[in-house]
Amino acid sequence: MTITLALSKGRIFTETIPLLKQANIEVLEDPQISRKLILSTSDKDLRIIMVRATDVPTYVRYGAADLGIVGYDVLIEHGLEGLYTPVNLNLAKCSIAVAASNNFDYNVIIQSGRVTVATKYTNIAREHFTNKGIHADIIKLYGSMELAPLVGLSDVIVDLVSTGNTLKANNLKLIEKICDVSAKLIVNKASYKTKIFQMQKLINIFHKAVAV
Repeated sequence: MTITLALSKGRIFTETIPLLKQANIEVLEDPQISRKLILSTSDKDLRIIMVRATDVPTYVRYGAADLGIVGYDVLIEHGLEGLYTPVNLNLAKCSIAVAASNNFDYNVIIQSGRVTVATKYTNIAREHFTNKGIHADIIKLYGSMELAPLVGLSDVIVDLVSTGNTLKANNLKLIEKICDVSAKLIVNKASYKTKIFQMQKLINIFHKAVAV
């Protein structure tokens, strides 16, 4: 039986390839060059599909992919229903954080109990501020989060932060970290039951690669 692994372009794909190579599995085409969305590997029983990062859990949840690798930020934003997460791969490490312009006084928000937040992580942001007793007016954006507080669209942003260099370049400051995130291997529960031998083999490959 063929196993389908869902990946997204960028850091997760780039950092997953060395883990597969440790098991002598080569991806036969480069998604940065090829327009193909289904990629063959040197293992005839494994193929890779390239999908948007936020779509990886959906493909795995509905069985279009048997496994996937996705950031924990996506999982906590969209939920883990129908998914099994056997391995934390410790790839693409970063954090979800609150940031604002350098001259912004966060104490004003604490005292007023209300904040306007620009983010694509609407559920994470709302829960974070609710737990603080602060009402969050959420503005959903899909990119260029750093611009929002600079032009008065929002008080703060909630976004992924890695080095913090992008924040500094745009005169923003880190206010508080919400949680650390990294990439996890996710598995379709039904696939695990029906393809247990092939699935466990691949899960073991990732376990060993991370342990090295």
